[in-house]
Amino acid sequence: MQAVHVTTAFANGLFMSLVLIVAIGAQNAYVLRQGLRREHVGAVVLFCAASDAVLIGAGVAGMAQALKGRPMLATVLAALGAAFLCGYGLKALWRSRQPAALRATAQGVSMSRAAVVAQAAGFTLLNPHVYLDTVLLVGSAGAQYAGLLKVWFVAGATVASVLWFTSLGFGARLLAPVFARPRAWQMLDALVGGTMLVLAAMLARRAVLGG
Repeated sequence: MQAVHVTTAFANGLFMSLVLIVAIGAQNAYVLRQGLRREHVGAVVLFCAASDAVLIGAGVAGMAQALKGRPMLATVLAALGAAFLCGYGLKALWRSRQPAALRATAQGVSMSRAAVVAQAAGFTLLNPHVYLDTVLLVGSAGAQYAGLLKVWFVAGATVASVLWFTSLGFGARLLAPVFARPRAWQMLDALVGGTMLVLAAMLARRAVLGG
């Protein structure tokens, strides 16, 4: 196996994953918020990166074809995702109306690690876009490589996820002075809540129309 082929496979996995993962979405918004709160950031980053690695590996191994042959699975997944995002979006919008509560949440009362990871799991595993990106798109591209080159492609894509979520989660601390003001948290929650509801509406439409 030539080194240039290994490098190409790794680089293609890295850049393709970055292009898809950087897009604004529910998962990224959640990681950003937890980073600003400095609440179990390591656990959230680890879960999101590990989930991407597993899903990409599954896609390259052949799960892409399995999902394409089960349209009903996509419909059910869209409905579950819409319900989850709608609930969280409404909750975020409600928080945006209460600056005092936001200040207490940001500085004092915190959620357990299990609860935080459970929410991260919801944004990751109940989001059809995650499967479309990691399993179908990245997985299909990686499946074109032969032998161990598939492994290098998955490694590149995994490194991209680790770098992105680590930067998003821990880099959010640089914005801490801005979000020391309750008003900033209100604006963030309003933005996150609105984004969640838009995504929920899109997923609900997909579920109703059957994809």
